[in-house]
Amino acid sequence: MIKYSGINHIALATKDMDTTIRFWRDLLGMRLISGIGKKGNRQYFFELSSEVLIAFFEWPEADPAPDKDPGRPAKGPIVFDHVCIEMTDGEQFWALKDRLNAADVWVTEAIDNGFIHSIFTTDPNGIQIEFCYRIDKFDVRNKFRMKDPMPSNVTKEGPGPFPEKWPSVENPEPADKRKVYPGELKKLFEGED
Repeated sequence: MIKYSGINHIALATKDMDTTIRFWRDLLGMRLISGIGKKGNRQYFFELSSEVLIAFFEWPEADPAPDKDPGRPAKGPIVFDHVCIEMTDGEQFWALKDRLNAADVWVTEAIDNGFIHSIFTTDPNGIQIEFCYRIDKFDVRNKFRMKDPMPSNVTKEGPGPFPEKWPSVENPEPADKRKVYPGELKKLFEGED
């Protein structure tokens, strides 16, 4: 079975990198750690934690996402609803809520979701952001819970995974034939040993 260690980065889009930097770096307090670019296409990275980054592509023709409430159905093309960023503790959570209020940035009241407490806000690109911190009473990962009164047949199969539902690998790439090609981000390290 394939194992994962976490999310390296989430890549989002902006029309205006300077406004995005002001919000993510200066208001939310995430360090701007690197960037590459050329006319009409820049990519900058912010440090969310020692293990996770948030990246933004600046595309001048991109428009902010239309405003919607997180978790509410939407019509038309959509790729995600919101991103949830976990805080280290409740004090940091409340400090961020106060900071958003002081900056006159819309933010919800604190919400008790059973295993986390959450607030929601929207960045200048229309990206819905949830900030949360875990509460000790429950951990949603410890026990499979399905409260959907009408789960699909696939859902009823349980938490899985069921790799046999996909074709098995018949001809894996031999180690001596594997190739890795240079990507755009490699430019960040040019001239370094």
